[in-house]
Amino acid sequence: QVQLVESGGGLVQAGGSLRLSCVASGSIFSINGMGWYRQAPGKQRELVAAITSSGTNYADSVKVRFTISRDNAKNTVFLQMNSLKPEDTAVYYCYAIIVGRGQLRGYDYWGQGTQVTVSS
Repeated sequence: QVQLVESGGGLVQAGGSLRLSCVASGSIFSINGMGWYRQAPGKQRELVAAITSSGTNYADSVKVRFTISRDNAKNTVFLQMNSLKPEDTAVYYCYAIIVGRGQLRGYDYWGQGTQVTVSS
């Protein structure tokens, strides 16, 4: 069983910063990629940032302001969010492509989501 647990969400004023963390635990053989999606009320879930062994990828709306990083030894991914704007308000979901012990390929796993609210 694999589990992703996020932390670090909250309420912040516009221009402020937050750091999200997501830890993967369980029967893990390897993690091929990790990242963050977000979903605002009435909108579709969208990719915010992703990180693999090949590099990083960001949504245009967060480039320069957000930074994704990863601690492979701790199966953890971080999202440093600076210069936050009210339009960044959403539930942020961690995801990972994980190969479990005894499995032949990776599967997608999702965290439960953490609320980020940016006030104007």
